[in-house]
Amino acid sequence: MLESADELRDSTRMSADPFSDILKFTKAETLLTGGFTAGGDWAIRFPVPKTIKFFAVVKGSCWAAIDGEPGPVRFETGDIGLLAARRAFVLSSAPDLAAVDAMSIFSGAGRSTAQLGDGADFAHIGGHVLLDPVSGRLLADVLPPWIHIRAASQQAGNFRWLLDQLVLEQASGEPGAQLACAQLAQLLFIQVLRAHLKTNGLMPASWLRALCDPRLSPALRLMHGDPARSWHLEELAGACAMSRTTFAFHFRTVSGVAPLTYLSQWRMRLAERALTQETTPVAMIARSLGYSSESAFSNAFKRMTGASPKACRDAARAAVAPHDLAALEIQA
Repeated sequence: MLESADELRDSTRMSADPFSDILKFTKAETLLTGGFTAGGDWAIRFPVPKTIKFFAVVKGSCWAAIDGEPGPVRFETGDIGLLAARRAFVLSSAPDLAAVDAMSIFSGAGRSTAQLGDGADFAHIGGHVLLDPVSGRLLADVLPPWIHIRAASQQAGNFRWLLDQLVLEQASGEPGAQLACAQLAQLLFIQVLRAHLKTNGLMPASWLRALCDPRLSPALRLMHGDPARSWHLEELAGACAMSRTTFAFHFRTVSGVAPLTYLSQWRMRLAERALTQETTPVAMIARSLGYSSESAFSNAFKRMTGASPKACRDAARAAVAPHDLAALEIQA
């Protein structure tokens, strides 16, 4: 329980790494849930995932055909795919093969691995990225439908090591292997996002693109470090060694919003999180985020989110319990 506005204000102060702030804020949790091996001709159709899905090719190659995409994509050893959109997809040894329903392969209590044919040609591991049902939208809404990171990318060395360790841990049966796999999978997800951020020139304007812009990093660190402070445009521009006009233009071009709008949006995200704490009064949340009164905060919150703080809190209390891992019907 937070006992004072000062304590709550301290809890809203984030690190000097805004990207880590976002991952912690959205409660991103990566789970390695299974895999399969295959030999000869094979094709598996996976249903629409309920969460962000990732898979990696650890041996051989395959084709990935994702609903809504113009054609299948070749995945080689070491390639990683991240599917953020709710779309069914087919993995196969060759395009146009008749696909087997994944439910028929992986169904059964506790079954998370499978072998097709002699299993000699291909090996795959897969998992899910879980996000908080409310705050997770901050990340989910800015990810592209899918990301393909090739083994030939600049991060290939990191990916290869992580994949090798995941395979070893998954097969080891050693004490702590489950936790080790979870930590390695989390690192793999971060590496995928980092690799995606390297293509920032191809990304649409968003906070995700802003986070990888080195010219804006000083201002973002300031705003995340002390979101309750009444930052002025001149201060933020000066930290980035830009004029006020140049900074405002560049920030809007990259992020899609003005700098102080970004700050207000981040405050409201922090407020949404705080409102899930039933013992924290709205007035205290308002003061912790730099608002002079509860009414000023409530008006700003409703203007930006479309709901009052009370409605947000009531909805959070009525929300379904956190992710039921048993509901992840396809484990591989």
